[in-house]
Amino acid sequence: MAGIVELLPKEYGYIILTLVAYYFVNLYMQIQVGKARKKYNVLYPKLYATEQDTKDYNIFNCIQRGHQNSLESLPIFFVLTVVGGLKHPLICTGLGLAYAVARFFYFTGYSSGDPKGRLPIGGFNGIALLGLVIVNISFGVSLVRS
Repeated sequence: MAGIVELLPKEYGYIILTLVAYYFVNLYMQIQVGKARKKYNVLYPKLYATEQDTKDYNIFNCIQRGHQNSLESLPIFFVLTVVGGLKHPLICTGLGLAYAVARFFYFTGYSSGDPKGRLPIGGFNGIALLGLVIVNISFGVSLVRS
């Protein structure tokens, strides 16, 4: 284990802590979907509610969709953070935390029942993700040139 630790930049610990922070954002979303399933009586295995399930099907679907959308982009966020963090751990930590905060607001805005509510602050998650892409391009180019 000491060999791996010696290869990583000292600041790489912040990358790990950023991923753990996102775990808690995702856990919060999971809990909210679980509560909404009980509140609106949308039973598994249904992914989305219909008008026959509950009169508030749109609110449930917004809560579910907010979490689902976050899950859809989770793998790329994790990979870009972990890989980019090898070369630029502090930049990736900042972008990763910005992404996590934006995703929290994306979810809470979406959960209001108005999908447009996800965008004012939540829309910044795309900018943070683009920043991670740019950092990874820079890292890749530096590897090719070395």
